[in-house]
Amino acid sequence: MAGGGAVTDGKADPIVTRLANEDKKPWYKKPNLMYLYLMLFPTCMGIELTSGFDSQMINALQIVPSWKKYFDYPDGALKGIIAAAYSLGAILSLPFIPIINDKFGRRWSIFGGSCVMVIGALIQGFSVHVGMYIVARMILGFGIPTCIVSGSSLIGELAYPKERPIMTSLFNVAYFVGQIIAAGICFRTNNISSNWAWRIPSLLQICPSLLQITFVFFLPESPRWLITKDRAEEARAILQKYHGETDRGEEFVAAEFAQMQTTIKLELEASKKSWTDLFKTAGMRRRVLITTMLGLFTQWSGNTLISYYLGDLLNMIGMKNSTDIQKINLSIACWSLICAFTVSMLVVKIRRRVMYLACTISLLLCYISWTVAMERAQHAVALGTPNQSANIAVLFFIYAYSPCYNMGYNALTYTYMVEVWPYAERSSGIAFFQLFGRLAGFFTTFVNPIGLKDVGWKYLISYCCWLAYEVVFVYFFFPETFGRTLEELAFLFEDKHLADQATAAVEKVLNQHNETGSINNDKARTEIREHVV
Repeated sequence: MAGGGAVTDGKADPIVTRLANEDKKPWYKKPNLMYLYLMLFPTCMGIELTSGFDSQMINALQIVPSWKKYFDYPDGALKGIIAAAYSLGAILSLPFIPIINDKFGRRWSIFGGSCVMVIGALIQGFSVHVGMYIVARMILGFGIPTCIVSGSSLIGELAYPKERPIMTSLFNVAYFVGQIIAAGICFRTNNISSNWAWRIPSLLQICPSLLQITFVFFLPESPRWLITKDRAEEARAILQKYHGETDRGEEFVAAEFAQMQTTIKLELEASKKSWTDLFKTAGMRRRVLITTMLGLFTQWSGNTLISYYLGDLLNMIGMKNSTDIQKINLSIACWSLICAFTVSMLVVKIRRRVMYLACTISLLLCYISWTVAMERAQHAVALGTPNQSANIAVLFFIYAYSPCYNMGYNALTYTYMVEVWPYAERSSGIAFFQLFGRLAGFFTTFVNPIGLKDVGWKYLISYCCWLAYEVVFVYFFFPETFGRTLEELAFLFEDKHLADQATAAVEKVLNQHNETGSINNDKARTEIREHVV
């Protein structure tokens, strides 16, 4: 499988993609589409505000004197379980996500998950002992995956094909907005002498979920979900309203709708709507392998060290002042947002495999350099003669980590998952990604403080070894999904004849438009053939 070895025989001819790309009217000149995108931000995009807020809040609260005193200075395993409880709660909810998504649809799933998180945030803010605080964080974690799976899917399934990669890539950018908000709040409450220094941030984690509860029903439901529920006319009306604001809107919507209907019908014929579908065929098993590894990669690439234990890392190089650490914490969150947003704008320009390989290789180089700098800095601290150059190098590589990570594991995560998984298994597939991401997150957030305490800088070597494995895996197993609609990728690892059936349905609709005079017949046929890759 050299050169990526990706089986791509199942890619459909990009006819609908070509029609979308020919539309030169920008989204902000389409009133309905602009409204849709504006509503996606507080509802779907806002979901990852909670995850970003949580990681930064726990990171920052470990620096707050009143938090440490109230919970009796947690250390080692206890500190690890406090941070990891969020991931543990998420793991417990994952078996139910595909069932909820399939039965109630994307919007109700987001609403239900947000309600659970509201309850968790209230309990967290009013906790009276560490056990209550851990349970509250588990409840918060229990609600978030349902929202993430539903929200990321809904963005991909509602967005116009031209903007869909950018919109799904922006989904994870909100994570850093949440980080900045949490870092700013914790910075302002850091010097409050009472327990409100940590209770205020803990309670304010309720805010993103309240946004979703308030605005989610201003969004339309996923047209693809409506098609599976025999509500095809509603689905077509949604596509007509939000995707039909072009000169050739009627033709585009007819082609897109035909592609959706045919592809979903073919998918559902082979699907039992159960977890076993994920392992039934060679193509599905390959998706599971890619998804499993991507889930691990997003959490085992060293990011949880910075997200949850920045204070410990800076203490290792002699930085002890909590205010200074909070300032660095906030600046890293702002820098990460800039990196994430910039990379998200490039997903329509650069191929997926190129971005993932650039991500993994640069992360490996960054971590190797960071490990060397950390060894020199700790060696100097042990001798009682701080090495200022090494300390600066450690800080530099902590900041350099962000653009490296965001090239792949932030910007592309949900874009890639939505593209790799066909509709019938999309909820299960993304839930499977969440499962391994949360398992990896639970493990690393629990083990990181133990590793840093017991072996110091040598702990970073384990990440260097894992990152080298990531480079190899991405090169040999990650397929290219750039430049196709979701339906054109539905049979990525399956037989070409399935994709051809969807293509035939699109061509049939276009021919019908030709015959009724909507477009010139000969010209349309020529354009289609010339642009099909």
